[in-house]
Amino acid sequence: MSSVPIITIDGPSGTGKGTVCSFLANWLGWHFLDSGAIYRVLALAAMKRNVTNDDIQKLSQLAVDLDVEFQVQGAGQLSHVVFDDEDVTDDIRTEDCGNAASIVAAIPEVRQALLARQKAFHQPPGLVADGRDMGTVVFPDAELKLFLTASAEERAKRRLKQLKDKGISANLRDLSDDIAERDARDSKRSVSPLKPAEDAIVIDTSDLGIENVVGNIRELVIKMIPGVS
Repeated sequence: MSSVPIITIDGPSGTGKGTVCSFLANWLGWHFLDSGAIYRVLALAAMKRNVTNDDIQKLSQLAVDLDVEFQVQGAGQLSHVVFDDEDVTDDIRTEDCGNAASIVAAIPEVRQALLARQKAFHQPPGLVADGRDMGTVVFPDAELKLFLTASAEERAKRRLKQLKDKGISANLRDLSDDIAERDARDSKRSVSPLKPAEDAIVIDTSDLGIENVVGNIRELVIKMIPGVS
């Protein structure tokens, strides 16, 4: 499998990772792994099965048995997430599910249980992996590692627009506070903290439109991944 190329894109939520990754997966015809969605699906599964966040044994078993699939619909379109043959794309994007996922993701036993599940997405002809520790822990030998970032304020504005587009009311201050809290939790956890890999290319998307971000990354892929044109 060492000959199968991998592109990792890490960073906090709201930086454009999902859109960029789905574009790359569609353009290249590669597999797609949204590791953040895996943790969200695990959090959703735990809520549906009344498994509490302190029941590490049951959470870890849920992680091992997690049946999740990502279906990329088209270039630049976010993937659909299928869990137990049910489309849970909207269900896992709620703020409650996101906060629960961040808590679950900080449990070392859960991260270890999901490691093999994530590595299983590494299949020919290639993989685009979206997450927070894809380049540092899960796929440290990836051919191209990117880390997207943006200011908390800008990310909160993007999230507010997403919610409004879905007809969901939200408060910008509350979203900003949630993002700051989640960033702190993800960055300070003892296992797989949110940080760029030493050899990652860091891109700040705060003042960039998604077209510019995708264009810049496309050029990097062509330059750094053999056989891509």
